[in-house]
Amino acid sequence: MRAVLQRVSRASVSVDDEVVGELDIVPGTAGLVALVGVTHDDTADHAVRLADKIWRLRIFDGGDGPERAAADLDAPILVISQFTLYAATAKGRRPSWNAAAPGPVAEPLVEAVVEALRSLGATVATGRFGAHMEVALVNDGPVTLVLDV
Repeated sequence: MRAVLQRVSRASVSVDDEVVGELDIVPGTAGLVALVGVTHDDTADHAVRLADKIWRLRIFDGGDGPERAAADLDAPILVISQFTLYAATAKGRRPSWNAAAPGPVAEPLVEAVVEALRSLGATVATGRFGAHMEVALVNDGPVTLVLDV
């Protein structure tokens, strides 16, 4: 599994002009947006490990730099499925999506990440799997990381 993790001061996701997921972030604090991609050999164990990494990764300022995790701050997380994270772009100008798992494989694993985060105590909002989504966010820092498990 792969995630692009962004620390944000606000974020929402809309489908057909309807907000389907939004972070409730107190001014002066931050949350996370996790764009999550699934490949063919990913498992429920990968989903649990990715959720734990997202929840415990120290990327929030603790005064002397990034010393705190979402878990320390109860920072909310917006999880959005993103099959394009597995695009192959080395050859030509047309990406190949062969490395991305098909919807029936990917959807339950993205949901497993969400459920694992919630079981750790996270407040989680989501997009809508398979829908054309519009994601709005303000990156805080900016902080953007790529996580692979």
